[in-house]
Amino acid sequence: MSSNETDLRDEKPQFVLPLVVRIERDAPPSRTDALETAARAVLEILTDDRSLGEGEWAQVMTDWQDARIRKVVRRARGAEWRRASALPGITVTGAEAEVRVFPPVPLDGWPKELAKLQVSGTDLDDPAAPGPVPDGAAVLWFSPELDMSAGKAMAQAGHGAQLLWWAMTDADRKTWREAGFPLAVRTAAADAWPGLTTSGLPVVRDAGFTEIAPGSCTVVSAFPRPA
Repeated sequence: MSSNETDLRDEKPQFVLPLVVRIERDAPPSRTDALETAARAVLEILTDDRSLGEGEWAQVMTDWQDARIRKVVRRARGAEWRRASALPGITVTGAEAEVRVFPPVPLDGWPKELAKLQVSGTDLDDPAAPGPVPDGAAVLWFSPELDMSAGKAMAQAGHGAQLLWWAMTDADRKTWREAGFPLAVRTAAADAWPGLTTSGLPVVRDAGFTEIAPGSCTVVSAFPRPA
């Protein structure tokens, strides 16, 4: 993206895509499952009928994508989760994780049920190493050089999934969507990362608003393998 295009995006009204991950004290999800579920949640709202054509979310989805593509992940449990779930949105469930994604809101116009939720505290772990990448799954390769909270990483996974969706052909999109958006999040090997970032695959470069330096390459998105 050229500097002029970036400037134009900055001049437009800014929106953010809210995602809320359910983290109960006694049953937090694994980190990788939360990241993968967040990525699928972004794809679900991008392709939902309410986000397209004359749908009720279509205009705000367009306005959000015409400006900077911002995503913020907050956490909820118990009554907080129930209140968030009552707002218009889509809940996506992984093996353990539950993530609800909402239509974009202005940067300073969060619904009160979401505004009071915490951004911090989304530190999650993987009790075991993730297994092999399933056939037919896209892979969101994370940088081995950056240390991010789970919430930040979930937003980056969402960016990676969105860039991949934009880069796909209509036929490949149809196949992937009908399969339920199979994808896997993995950390790239240190010696493979430089090649991935220059491979021509979609690359997420962070704006640097939180946690990491502006321009950092966080995710490289690989197209789904043949099933």
